[in-house]
Amino acid sequence: MTARTAGWTLRRRVVVLLAVVGVLLGASVAVEIAVAAKNRDYTHAVLDRTGPLRAQSQELLSVLVDQETAIRGYALTGDRRDLEPYVQGGEREQQIYRSMRDLIGVYPALGRQLDTVEAEAGRWRSTVAEPVIRTTEEQGTTAGRALITEESRQRFDVIRTSVAQLQEGILVEREKGADNIYRTSSMLVLLLVGAAMVVAVAGAVLLISLERMVVRPLTGLAEQVREVAKGDFQHRITGAGPPEFLRLADDVDAMRQKIAKDLAEVREARERIEWVNSQLQKQAEELVRSNRDLEQFAYVASHDLQEPLRKVASFCQLLQRRYAGQLDERADQYIAFAVDGAQRMQRLINDLLAFSRIGRLTTGFTEVDLNEVMGDVAGQTEAARQYADGELTWDALPTIRGEEPLLTNLLANLVSNSIKFRRPDVPPRVHVSARLVGDEWEISCQDNGIGIEPEFADKIFVIFQRLHSKDAYPGTGIGLAIVKKIVEYHGGRVWVDTGTAEGTAIRFTLPALPEDVEAAARAAEQPPADGATGDGATADDDPATGGSTANDAAAGTGPAEDGAPADPATPAGDGGVRVELPRQGGARAVGTGGAPDSDGTKEAVG
Repeated sequence: MTARTAGWTLRRRVVVLLAVVGVLLGASVAVEIAVAAKNRDYTHAVLDRTGPLRAQSQELLSVLVDQETAIRGYALTGDRRDLEPYVQGGEREQQIYRSMRDLIGVYPALGRQLDTVEAEAGRWRSTVAEPVIRTTEEQGTTAGRALITEESRQRFDVIRTSVAQLQEGILVEREKGADNIYRTSSMLVLLLVGAAMVVAVAGAVLLISLERMVVRPLTGLAEQVREVAKGDFQHRITGAGPPEFLRLADDVDAMRQKIAKDLAEVREARERIEWVNSQLQKQAEELVRSNRDLEQFAYVASHDLQEPLRKVASFCQLLQRRYAGQLDERADQYIAFAVDGAQRMQRLINDLLAFSRIGRLTTGFTEVDLNEVMGDVAGQTEAARQYADGELTWDALPTIRGEEPLLTNLLANLVSNSIKFRRPDVPPRVHVSARLVGDEWEISCQDNGIGIEPEFADKIFVIFQRLHSKDAYPGTGIGLAIVKKIVEYHGGRVWVDTGTAEGTAIRFTLPALPEDVEAAARAAEQPPADGATGDGATADDDPATGGSTANDAAAGTGPAEDGAPADPATPAGDGGVRVELPRQGGARAVGTGGAPDSDGTKEAVG
């Protein structure tokens, strides 16, 4: 049996045990129900049959005695009133017979005895009572008394004996019923005790089985798991008990192996990370040394190289002024080459120094009003604009956090680039605008210059990247690289909008102040007023100028009417939030003009 049930699952064992217990308890309950039914029948017979029969037999004897007494009295007195107990007793006797026959049907012997009593009573009435009544009525009391003899008394004693036998039989049946009640009650108690023993044995077997099949295997498995949890990941976990626990142990061991494997990989990865960290530490040290060398180079470039370069440039210029026209034409050309090279070298060194200082020499971020910055930019680019008959305009610009000198340099480079790369015979027009997109300000610098081909849109921000010769457009090719570095230093990004129909639009983003973002969110939640357009412009706004009216142009506060590029409006559905700010004064400088350098593609230079 043990070998047969060794492979049984815990569920199967519990089900079998419960099934056996259920069958035993079910059989016990069925027997108990049958015994209880018998006990109920016996109790009913004792209480509802033999008990009333016994009482009615006593009443029957009393009624018969009353009848016999009434006959004796009537024979003595002759008074008809003395016969009333006899008459009433006869009626009551018949009622008792009918009642007893209803109860005595299950006892045939008692029924026969009851019939004997009734027959003896009938013979007594026909042979004794009725003759005494007729004789007394006809011949008087003396004749009636003469009929009451010893023989008549013996006949009534026969009735007494029959009733006594009936009572004895009823008592016997009652005793039998009481014995049956006691026997069935005892059997019920025994059955209940047996059921309790079955439950107790089943509980004991269940507890022992749980101890052997559940508690011990789980305890052993828990001890092994604790060993693994303490760090012994190579400890193999084995199971015992039912197949479920064996599979559980296998699953836990598989998990242990997976954890051990992952831990080994983590250790290897940590070793690799430590090695990489050591290499990074070495590289960081190399970078520190390289930065120190770079700072030393910057110091040398700004001091030691500047002095001999200034001397070369000064003496070359001195030769050019003093001996111009005294030597041959080739000597004048050579001196001009030397002067131009020295000047270009000075500009290149200054631009490299400016590029290296971005983000390294910092004064800290403050709130900078870009409108004031544009005023400084207008002043710095005034000479170039006068020479090219150029125009610079800008919309209201926001206040952001940043370094004012770097932001001034950023916008000055963009404006100077737009003026330099102009189309021949077309006065340059430069317009700066801003709009709030999410939590950033998108600032645009748009011109009507020569434009940029889409394939060169990413190359123009690379340092020293030139698309034209220095004779066509002068410069060192570092201006837009400085722009990109300043924008990224402020947490933004810069790109060329290749979708403009004319000229070039360079856009960059700068983080907006929280109050500007909240104000834009509140403005977006408010419904537009009557007569207003979806972007906040009034009915007389000019969409081509980004919301400026004709009065703005007349007052000189918006772009001039001669074709200056306008701030592109936010297209519907682009996710931007247009924030209308009051128009700032544009700067316009008109000079004597000058011949353009050449036509062609705009170059990304400063």
